[in-house]
Amino acid sequence: MKARKIKNITMTFVISLFAGICLLPLFLVLYYLLKNGLSSLNLEFFINNPKPFGETGGGMANAIAGSFIVVGLASIIGIPIGLFTGIFLTEYKNSKLSDIVRLLSEVLQGLPSIVIGIIAFSWIVKKMGHFSALSGAIALSFMMIPIIARSTEEVLLLVPDSLKEASLALGAPKWRTMFSIILKTASSGVIGGVLSSIARVAGETAPLLFTAFGNRFFSTNILKPMSVLTLQIFDYARSPYDELHKQAWAGAIVLVLIVLLISLLSRVFVRKLSKGVK
Repeated sequence: MKARKIKNITMTFVISLFAGICLLPLFLVLYYLLKNGLSSLNLEFFINNPKPFGETGGGMANAIAGSFIVVGLASIIGIPIGLFTGIFLTEYKNSKLSDIVRLLSEVLQGLPSIVIGIIAFSWIVKKMGHFSALSGAIALSFMMIPIIARSTEEVLLLVPDSLKEASLALGAPKWRTMFSIILKTASSGVIGGVLSSIARVAGETAPLLFTAFGNRFFSTNILKPMSVLTLQIFDYARSPYDELHKQAWAGAIVLVLIVLLISLLSRVFVRKLSKGVK
């Protein structure tokens, strides 16, 4: 018994140690961000547009608003497609077409984001003749679709078949059973997958370099170039001005907090699903 307790304590210590080592880089990143950018986080940062290069002050209101517009538009495009793809993969999981769709989803999910940006540039930007927020949103939606599709498929497969059979036995049509029973039961997991996809694309820069391009002025026109936080951070980080470097750090703090909040929300919804299944 004594040897067993010693082994148990030792393994608990080893597991806790490696868990702490895993979390250490995250805490170091957060510490470094706060150390370099916290001084530039103020009300002016959130409500003002950038000042001309070399001048002090200004903010990232244009980039913050642009991030919400581009990611929101990408969600409007990507969520329905990903959701219906996940439903198809669940309902026709044994068909050859579903195997092909599943394989293509995995390939699309594994594509580097810069490749998706180049494709969006060739297909959309060149045909439109100019950069735009819409092309950036479409590029991000390409990245969201496979994440939502696979996560939706996985959570729908967790729903007991007895619920579906009971609904069909009562005379409900197949589409009503899916949307009113199965999707409702798995809604927490579906929402968690959607939020995970949003958190994934919210921090992307490469696809937007070829599509949204950036804009130092406040703009809500989705057919024109638009700035987002990742693009503005990238531009400020490579500038020669210390003031812009500080604002880049501040923008990185805001971006990390947004992604962290979305990720926490997704975990909450997934936990609710796991409790419901139990």
